[in-house]
Amino acid sequence: QVQLVESGGGLVQAGGSLRLSCVASGSIFSINAMGWYRQAPGKQRELVAVIASGSSTNYADSVKGRFTISRDNAKNTVVLQMNSLKAEDTAIYYCNALLRSRWYSDATDYWGQGTQVTVSS
Repeated sequence: QVQLVESGGGLVQAGGSLRLSCVASGSIFSINAMGWYRQAPGKQRELVAVIASGSSTNYADSVKGRFTISRDNAKNTVVLQMNSLKAEDTAIYYCNALLRSRWYSDATDYWGQGTQVTVSS
């Protein structure tokens, strides 16, 4: 059993900052990548940022230069630092991990429950 638990969402004014954290726990052999996705009302879920085990990163164009993703492999934790927030960043943010629960397992996607980020203009 694998669990992803997010924290750090909330309400912030435009131009402000928030920090999201996600911890993966349970039966984990290795984590290929961890990342954050978001889903705004009436829209599809979209990639925000992802970081691989070798620390290479990828960001959505809309957040480049404002958001920073980092990872602590020893603690199975991923953090998303969000600065210069805009009203259009308002969404539910989901933590994602592509991981293997056993050495013989295929890598599988796991998701957190989501955390609400609301940016007031």
